[in-house]
Amino acid sequence: QVQLVESGGGLVQPGGSLRLSCAASGFTSSNYAMRWYRQAPGKERELVATLTSAGSTSYADSVKGRFSISRDNAKNTVYLQMNSLKPEDTAEYYCSTLYGMNRYWGQGTQVTVSS
Repeated sequence: QVQLVESGGGLVQPGGSLRLSCAASGFTSSNYAMRWYRQAPGKERELVATLTSAGSTSYADSVKGRFSISRDNAKNTVYLQMNSLKPEDTAEYYCSTLYGMNRYWGQGTQVTVSS
């Protein structure tokens, strides 16, 4: 069955970096668009980054130039490299894909940016 498992979150100081991982199983992630979302307390979940099966990327304006989405096909894993982190990047981060008629989500990984 389709499964997504995120890792790599943690506490980081403003200006720091983190790399999130999303390990996919039950399907070949390179054949599908993969997305990273985030949700801060009291706010709606927002789309952060998309990586299509063709390799195209897109980003929310708030993270453009700081975040980068990529994949390792051999590991069936998608990454979100986050640089120059800001306190407003604090959120639970989720990876997601649309497989068949269903959207699948991982369990999330918490990112906290604070001094």
